[in-house]
Amino acid sequence: MAEGVEWALHSCLNLAWVGPERAVPAAALAAFYDLPAAYLNKQLQALARAGVVYSTRGPGGGFRLARDPGRITLLDVVVAIEGREEAFQCTEIRQRGPGAAGAAPSTPCLVDQAMRRAEIAWRTELADQTIAELQERVSRAAPEVPVRARQWLGAAP
Repeated sequence: MAEGVEWALHSCLNLAWVGPERAVPAAALAAFYDLPAAYLNKQLQALARAGVVYSTRGPGGGFRLARDPGRITLLDVVVAIEGREEAFQCTEIRQRGPGAAGAAPSTPCLVDQAMRRAEIAWRTELADQTIAELQERVSRAAPEVPVRARQWLGAAP
């Protein structure tokens, strides 16, 4: 998984802590973690195309969550950054080389089946967790994190 997913998830958390009343510039979000602003902006644009965040231009512009954090799942963010394509692509290598049986197999590849089951479990778990739930867990585990984010990004605590 690309590091952009991590960056996008942290950005969504920060936007959730700042709240819907304030747009945060990509440069400020990037500076908070010392990330390259241009690359983070690409991730934020992908989130905007997916309807996870929206952007406003001009003075006071930046990014905000497009929906309540309780309605944005971790899967929404992953799919926005990585796309909908399955992580594992079976190419039926069992039909090539000296190990090939000759005729096309009559049963589905068991490796493919195992990987698809794992991916379904992974996607289900991500779909069951929201930004709001993650926000709550982080706030309980490290209460200074949302305070630091609000202060850095210029929002009132």
